[in-house]
Amino acid sequence: MKSILLIGLGRFGREIAIQLNELGHSVMAVDRDEERVNAVLPVVTGAQIGDSTNPAFLEDLGVNNFDVCIVAIGDDFKSSLETASLLKEFGGKLVVARAECDMQVKFLKNNGADEVIYPEKEMARWAAVRYSADHILDYIALDDSHAILEVPVPAMWTGKSIGQIDIRRRYNVTIMAVKRNGRLHMSITPETVLTEDMSILVTGEYRALAKCFRI
Repeated sequence: MKSILLIGLGRFGREIAIQLNELGHSVMAVDRDEERVNAVLPVVTGAQIGDSTNPAFLEDLGVNNFDVCIVAIGDDFKSSLETASLLKEFGGKLVVARAECDMQVKFLKNNGADEVIYPEKEMARWAAVRYSADHILDYIALDDSHAILEVPVPAMWTGKSIGQIDIRRRYNVTIMAVKRNGRLHMSITPETVLTEDMSILVTGEYRALAKCFRI
């Protein structure tokens, strides 16, 4: 279990709070809006109403005691930027901030944020890949160059072992796991035989995946 400081409780921040609660983490939620704070009380460990751009308020939270500090402010970039900077100044171990455009990503990374979440861009990329090809079942971006895809076993691979198709050598793509009847199987070997009722999880560079699976 990790201790999380979550600042900003709009729709995005509230959803983060819900997900962190389901994962069993301890969350201290902060927002200047009392209604937003009250709305997340059932799913957080603690909550405070306050202005995260106020150095005294932020310092009193004991920033360095949290494993992760998340800045989920989405409607006021100036406040988001100031908050990220102050969190790092007060000893934030891992400061994660939300951005809404490429320029915000650059500013946040240069002013305290260790990592930046860009949900609109990430969702747009996911939708573009997922729905531009009928055979893509799921998609996860790892960074700007790499991804994980879930695809059905291609017909030409059915009945062959992972070692026989040898896609790592041919395409520089790695099969991570196979899925059958909704269950994921990570313990695969070169001898694992692929069948038509399976899907496979593969990872590699976008270009290699696109070439291998004709995306």
